Amino acid sequence: MSQRRVSRRTLHRRTKGRGSNTTAPRISTEPMTEIETFPNPTPERDYEIAFECPEFTCLCPLTGQPDFATIHITYVPDERCVELKSLKLYLWSYRDVGAFHEAVTNRILDDLVEVVRPRWMTVVGGFFVRGGIRTTVTATYERDGA
Repeated sequence: MSQRRVSRRTLHRRTKGRGSNTTAPRISTEPMTEIETFPNPTPERDYEIAFECPEFTCLCPLTGQPDFATIHITYVPDERCVELKSLKLYLWSYRDVGAFHEAVTNRILDDLVEVVRPRWMTVVGGFFVRGGIRTTVTATYERDGA
């Protein structure tokens, strides 16, 4: 029994016009400033979620040079959880923004707290060496009564 090989060109010709999706799904590669959430699957329990984002970049507001950092986000969710793809695109939106390390770390915390409303959250910005100095900024939110 012989096997019949089908070239990609033949396969494309056979599926063309039949409503078949032969292309990969479109994936957003644009930065965005909105953070999406989803319902916490276990809101009755306190548990910790931690993210490590090692490719964070913003610009020095004085020199315009890029500042690189690893952003660590740790939180105890209440009713909502952070959706990861939107977090990635949100952090990516800082690539062309001039911001002091202290300001950007606190802004990330404020934005996340606003949409997620966690019981507790900490954002740590570990900025790479610049001028012989490594900077670490820690910003923490704790809900009253939590």
